[in-house]
Amino acid sequence: MSVMTEQELAKLKTITPADLAALGLHHVVYIRKQVQDDQPIWSVYAADGTEMARVNDRDVAFAACLQHELEPVSVH
Repeated sequence: MSVMTEQELAKLKTITPADLAALGLHHVVYIRKQVQDDQPIWSVYAADGTEMARVNDRDVAFAACLQHELEPVSVH
């Protein structure tokens, strides 16, 4: 188990709401199943909610994210 130093803890306490919102912005994506024209699709969203892609297959959505060094997270 790692213990934070006083300096690390002080820096963490000064994080702004904007900094907090940006955490993972360029590394985490969310995959959500939706329905379009009565067919299931999987939409890929950036951490800030921007839609990045729509695909017809869940596995393809996850594979595409991983191929671009993004960490996919499923949203229900």
